[in-house]
Amino acid sequence: MPHVKIPRKSTHIDMTAMCDVAFLLLTFFMLATKFKPEEPVVVKTPSSISDIQLPDVDIMLLTVDQKGRIFFSIDNKVKRMALIEDLAYNVGLKLTPAEKNEFAIDASEGIPFSQLPTYLSSGPEQRKAMETNAPGIPVDTSVSSTNNELAQWIKSARNTNPKLRICIKADGDASYPSVHKIIKTLEGWKIFKFNLITNLKGVPAGTAAADDIAKNGGKRL
Repeated sequence: MPHVKIPRKSTHIDMTAMCDVAFLLLTFFMLATKFKPEEPVVVKTPSSISDIQLPDVDIMLLTVDQKGRIFFSIDNKVKRMALIEDLAYNVGLKLTPAEKNEFAIDASEGIPFSQLPTYLSSGPEQRKAMETNAPGIPVDTSVSSTNNELAQWIKSARNTNPKLRICIKADGDASYPSVHKIIKTLEGWKIFKFNLITNLKGVPAGTAAADDIAKNGGKRL
């Protein structure tokens, strides 16, 4: 009796649809990705054993470079526009709508109020040169001092976004008085809770922190 031949089916799979979906997803991520703004200065932060994670939004970052210069930034474009409106009103800055928009999309500032209109009206290359030679935001130990412009930055930022988490990112070679002035300014506004950004390092053996980790099954508290 002759064998019945079973017809073979083709194993070819049309991958056209899958390729289209892959390229659509790639295009979406390329267009939707928000790149981190370039920081005005390079800061080498000191190390600590703290591993507390900072939130991704509502951050007020106060950066101190090794020369003691202070730079201010917040992460939200909408809040930055509200901030510059509040700042212009309270300080008396005469800024055009275009200059306010430039502030909203900028990364950070490290110049006195007197130079801010010129900075915001400059082109990208001129602005970058001004950032390189920026003197930093003037600061003092008292919030009532006319030399303490950082106090007004902090006040306006908190007025427009009370949820801001304040972080200080200081270079390991920055002088203590530079950071101390920031802390005294925060204390002047009754702000006693803030974060110091550091690099994570291992817990030294034999310390109380190491004992706590051992008691917790190898996990940091």
